[in-house]
Amino acid sequence: MFRSGAGRVQISQEQIAARIQALGQEIKRDYEGQEPHLVCVLNGAFIFMADLVRAIDLPLTLDFLAVSSYGNAEKTSGEVELIKDLRLPIAGRQVLIVEDIVDTGITLNYLLRLLEARQPASLRVAALLSKPSRRQIEVPIHYLGFEIEDAFVYGYGLDRAQRDRNLPFITSQA
Repeated sequence: MFRSGAGRVQISQEQIAARIQALGQEIKRDYEGQEPHLVCVLNGAFIFMADLVRAIDLPLTLDFLAVSSYGNAEKTSGEVELIKDLRLPIAGRQVLIVEDIVDTGITLNYLLRLLEARQPASLRVAALLSKPSRRQIEVPIHYLGFEIEDAFVYGYGLDRAQRDRNLPFITSQA
């Protein structure tokens, strides 16, 4: 399999798969009898979202939005721009934001404020990765895949200058 620029594997394909199955079970338990509406934050969370929805044994709906605070850089600019908005209304819905990584908290805080204003019945967050040492704004993460140290990571949907999203594991620069 193609391994463009793969550095040191931080989280293996098997670890990711097992954790997503566990998250799917947690989400199923918490939303039993409801129809959650999952909102994927593009581009980084698309692979996580695809695997997560298959692990949730409930009827659900989904939508996508896109924001930018990095561009091609490895560090956030600190300013968030909405690039693609939701297609479906979320008022009165049980909304679950699906995010790839929570770093400074700036982007997720922006999304929480944006979506809360649309009056969902509930608003929760599922994140594949969290870097608490980089947090500038504390934000809730209800379903977390992995907590990681402060390193630039990519693979499994996360990019390195728009490349390496297709790696089946999460790696960092060697």
